[in-house]
Amino acid sequence: HVQLVESGGGSVQAGGSLRLSCEPAYSRYCMAWFRQAPGKEREGVAAIFDRTYYADSVKGRFIISEDDSKKTVFLRMNSLRPEDTAEYFCAARLGSCSLLGANYPYWGQGTQVTVS
Repeated sequence: HVQLVESGGGSVQAGGSLRLSCEPAYSRYCMAWFRQAPGKEREGVAAIFDRTYYADSVKGRFIISEDDSKKTVFLRMNSLRPEDTAEYFCAARLGSCSLLGANYPYWGQGTQVTVS
């Protein structure tokens, strides 16, 4: 059974940075980050498996990475904007990556990111 735990959310001013963590990261799984703001649909943010994948809205600002020794996936978020405010979720699926949430069977509980 895959259980994911996110950490690292918080409040930050626009232009600031945060780093989210998700553990454990599973080999042979695509690990991804999604976010959902109140009243909006869930959005795929970034994913990592054979390579990295990013939504256009975060390209150049967010970096997804994986530490195999710590079995942790990170999402480094730079140049944060108020529109990045959302609950951020870690997700996992066996095999290839996707930024469509419906393709992921395993999810964490989420961590809140607020940018003001």
